Amino acid sequence: MLRPTRPLAGAVYRGGMSELSAPTGREPALVARPRPDGSAPRALVLGATGYLGGRLVPRLLSAGYRVRVLVRTPARLAAFVWGGDVETVEGAAEDADAMARAVDDVDVLYYLVHSMGGGDDFETKDLRAAETVADAAAEASVGRIVYLGGLHPAGVQLSPHLRSRVEVGETLLHSGAPTLVLQAGVVIGSGSASFEMVRHLTDVLPYMPAPKWVRNRIQPIAVRDVLHYLLAAAHVDPEVNRAVDIGGPDVLRYGQMMNGYAVEAGLRQRAIAALPVLTPGLASHWVNLVTPVPRAIARPLIASLQNECIMDDHDVDDLLPRPEGGLTPYREAVRLALRKVEADAVETSWQDAEVSSVPSDPLPSDPEWAGRLVFTDEQSATTSASPEQLWRVIVGIGGENGWYSSPFLWAVRGWMDRLVGGVGLQRGRRSRGKVAAGDAIDFWRVEAVEEGRLLRLRAEMKVPGLAWLELRATPEGSGSRYDQRAVFFPTGLAGRLYWFAVLPFHGFIFTGMANRIAAAAEREAPTT
Repeated sequence: MLRPTRPLAGAVYRGGMSELSAPTGREPALVARPRPDGSAPRALVLGATGYLGGRLVPRLLSAGYRVRVLVRTPARLAAFVWGGDVETVEGAAEDADAMARAVDDVDVLYYLVHSMGGGDDFETKDLRAAETVADAAAEASVGRIVYLGGLHPAGVQLSPHLRSRVEVGETLLHSGAPTLVLQAGVVIGSGSASFEMVRHLTDVLPYMPAPKWVRNRIQPIAVRDVLHYLLAAAHVDPEVNRAVDIGGPDVLRYGQMMNGYAVEAGLRQRAIAALPVLTPGLASHWVNLVTPVPRAIARPLIASLQNECIMDDHDVDDLLPRPEGGLTPYREAVRLALRKVEADAVETSWQDAEVSSVPSDPLPSDPEWAGRLVFTDEQSATTSASPEQLWRVIVGIGGENGWYSSPFLWAVRGWMDRLVGGVGLQRGRRSRGKVAAGDAIDFWRVEAVEEGRLLRLRAEMKVPGLAWLELRATPEGSGSRYDQRAVFFPTGLAGRLYWFAVLPFHGFIFTGMANRIAAAAEREAPTT
């Protein structure tokens, strides 16, 4: 079932901004062009809940498009302020029936999905999805497909992930629907995985032994410029069906990018030693340990840096206008990203992507537990603080605030998760004080939020089973009561052994956590 959309101009979007940052979609070159009958054109976005899609959608709305999104789990749209202002089709790109519904009466289709870290068969999955989308778009006579691919050199062996993106682009170009493939390299912006790699490697390591690819030339591009090109691509002439490279004005070595970041962050220049022994696999382990980016995402990013990735030509200038004021230099892009991080105004993040192999099913209700083995740990604490004060502490948990008990044990658990390829505690959270369904908080994912009452987290750390953590605030007398419940559904013998192995630590962790959260709420209470 589709819900109608309404254009939003100057709306408040995710991140708490009262105004969209550039591009806003209201620039003359980017505003939607009405159909011949005067109605607003319709844009379909695949990957709307991802890093770029989550930024593109509000700008399409601002530009005057009717926006439709295809999502596996419509409930995830609640994490976005624009979630109620788009048409929603439930399904996936590889689902032919869902795609047939999604492409109906669509003027421009944005293809912003790929299987980063999606398992060994990601190439097959990506190709199947591209073929399904291509067939559906051609059948429905979609006016334009816009695909964001990867910048790559010609005539060399590419990494599997980069090769897959090239294959997807070629499939869409042969669909019969006019297609423009924008091939971008390293995207620099607050919350991007590439920026987080540069940022944390530079912040953490004063001296860095690095793979030899730190000497390769690459052409980074600011996320605002990528969004500009995506919006402008909707206006390309119908006969255009080709791939073009896009990039920023600077061609740099990766080591220069790190030291450029260091200058903007007020850090000393980093000494970098290029070592030939660090393979992409070894380097991804190393990145996994010192940055929040997990190995499943770090490895394809690193593998794509094995070759120099710079623009072969500037044909894009013949098709699309440049942004107002020109393309953003690398260091300016870093400055803008750091400003967003410091202001707690990151729109979207790589963290928003679901961790592969983690189930999306919500916590079963208690009656459904009958006949299933489940372990629980329940804690409560009362406080003189109001429910509102307690709730503020609950929604600020994780990230910089930590977990209010046994920081060492939490850190150990985070490092254990990183060592086996999990996300660990370094992932943090996108916003320090706001939370919505779908947000990542360290190695948890927000599954449900009942404002002022309940925060439910689903574990995304590597465990032999399924785990949830519920935090509740309830009025009680003149104060409130804090209730905490950990729920674990073990898988096989390993799951049972895991629970009993960590059980001795629960007294330190969960009991202390409940008491300290209640105490923190009292500290927030105004003094009289």
